[in-house]
Amino acid sequence: MLPPAFCVLLIALAVYPLEGTGYGIRFMLQLFMWIALAQSWNLISGLTGYVSFGHIAFFGMGAYTAGILIVKLGWPWLWASLAGGVGALVLALVIGWPCLRLKGPYFAIAMLGLNEVLRVAVSYFEGLTGGGSGLSLPALYASVPIYYAMGLVALAVTALAYVIVTSRFGLRLMTIREDEVAAEAMGIDTFRYKLYAFLLSAVGPGIVGGLAARDQSYIEPISVFPLIMTITMIVMVLFGGKGTIWGPVLGAVLLFTLQEMIWARFIYVHQLLFGAIIVAVVLLMPRGILGVLQQKYNLPRTI
Repeated sequence: MLPPAFCVLLIALAVYPLEGTGYGIRFMLQLFMWIALAQSWNLISGLTGYVSFGHIAFFGMGAYTAGILIVKLGWPWLWASLAGGVGALVLALVIGWPCLRLKGPYFAIAMLGLNEVLRVAVSYFEGLTGGGSGLSLPALYASVPIYYAMGLVALAVTALAYVIVTSRFGLRLMTIREDEVAAEAMGIDTFRYKLYAFLLSAVGPGIVGGLAARDQSYIEPISVFPLIMTITMIVMVLFGGKGTIWGPVLGAVLLFTLQEMIWARFIYVHQLLFGAIIVAVVLLMPRGILGVLQQKYNLPRTI
């Protein structure tokens, strides 16, 4: 049963578009996106320790899958966005099968290369993707439906994280993170579990990418495959606490809000200040906020 405070929060978020400002709705929409992205990265890298520097590739795959289906075939944006999740899932299966056999920095470099390969491929197939000029979608002035869809994705990915972390599946993933050789010696099929986690972590960014493409009405290779987005979701997870349920949510809320506040007040040096704050937090709290609280107060791992 859900805690009363959490139910109140969900109700407040559900009715917010009825009274909220245009900026407030846009802010929450973007926040939902970052929660879904950070939580998805946490499913593979936070739980297994396999650091992915190319997770934004699934976001871009979802964006272009949805964009092409909307522009070329006239699909409704919701179904096209869900198809973006399927496209990201297929990509994860194709790339995960060989790459998850790599370990440590080799896996990280392979994922980084995947992002660059997809960006170049999208730029090359101009007839389908628009190439470097991008792909323009029909104008849609409907931020509120996107707001609800993005919120549901963020909620679904967080619920998935809760189910995984509190299950034997999650315990085996964390065993792999702590000592993969020992996990194999215990009879755990480490490759199979890593692949399952990798596939689950790709669906959320794929759907979110499709929703973002529909919301922005224009996509191009540079805008949907930026490395900075992967770095941001990594920092959000590290800030909140990797391998936890609520750490990515906390990290996304705090860092995105902080970023907006700094940008509004220090428009010319906001990136420098934001970067300095991130470095300070990572150095002072390498386990993240929830990691520190868990260690200090002996809190359960189910937070």
